[in-house]
Amino acid sequence: MCGVVPASSQSPVDTVKSLTGIEVVTSVDRADMLIGDLVTYKLTITYDSTYELVPPPLGANLGAFDVKDYQPDVMTRLPDGRMLSENVFTLSTFTTGDYVIPPIPLLFNLPDGSRKVILSESVPIKVNSLLENAGDSVDIRPLKDPYEFERDWTQYYLWGSLIAIVLIVAVVLIWRRLRRKKTKAPSVDLRPPWEIAFEKLALLKEKSLVAHGSFKEYYIELTEIARSYLGRMYGIDVMEMTTGELLDRFTTVALPGDCHGALVAFFQHADLVKFARFVPQSDRALGDLDVVHDLVESVRADNAQRQAEAAAVTGGRGNRSGTPDDIAAEGEQTSVGARR
Repeated sequence: MCGVVPASSQSPVDTVKSLTGIEVVTSVDRADMLIGDLVTYKLTITYDSTYELVPPPLGANLGAFDVKDYQPDVMTRLPDGRMLSENVFTLSTFTTGDYVIPPIPLLFNLPDGSRKVILSESVPIKVNSLLENAGDSVDIRPLKDPYEFERDWTQYYLWGSLIAIVLIVAVVLIWRRLRRKKTKAPSVDLRPPWEIAFEKLALLKEKSLVAHGSFKEYYIELTEIARSYLGRMYGIDVMEMTTGELLDRFTTVALPGDCHGALVAFFQHADLVKFARFVPQSDRALGDLDVVHDLVESVRADNAQRQAEAAAVTGGRGNRSGTPDDIAAEGEQTSVGARR
């Protein structure tokens, strides 16, 4: 059965000034404070490991001070085998005067079964009033009358006028620039689409991009030539279409001969070079320029034939001056010049 051990069964407690192997130190971070200030009180106990320290009732008797914060007892074993106990308190008080943090009794159980109490040193602290140097009454000076002054508005008028002028000038310049852009007519190449395409193909060939290994730049220009030509010939806005959208759109367009199959193969191969970092053979790259050239020529010839047939039915000349044979001959001369 468990029960309370009678007090008579415990060894008597002797209070001693000091004990071998035990060192008690008390300290504060300030000995002179004002009302409401916080002061840190630290109790450090160093003792042999053969002793047993009974936790003291810390905070139960700290005089006139209130405990605002408390760091629990921190036990540390020192390299020499001794034990170190640290207790830290944050204290404050709101009354003035000379105070003392009283001694704290520290109870130790010794190896021989005896019990000893050592008292820590008391710590004096002086608490001063916030109005200590002002006497019992404080002479509070009355507030001064509001100061009235006359504001000089001249500089505000000057700055305001300057800002207004700058804004007006900026608005006029912006308006004139926008008006100039609107009135400036964009230059439009009025040549037949195949002439423009043949010329661009010839210029691309002269750049020698394939010889320099600039395949991506080469195919970007080549696909733009093909896109622009097909868009103008069939009246379709293909420049902003993806490759898939373009090929899908031209499934509904009656391209001449096997142009649709060549168109699909060319654009799919070009996308590998432009977007998948595929490096083609030089012969294949130069051959694709011929593919686009033949595409331009086939579409041109088909368009000339359709115009000739329409002119024969209506008895007119079509959309171009001259006979259909003249249009076909002109396209053939342009095609030969581009190939050269």
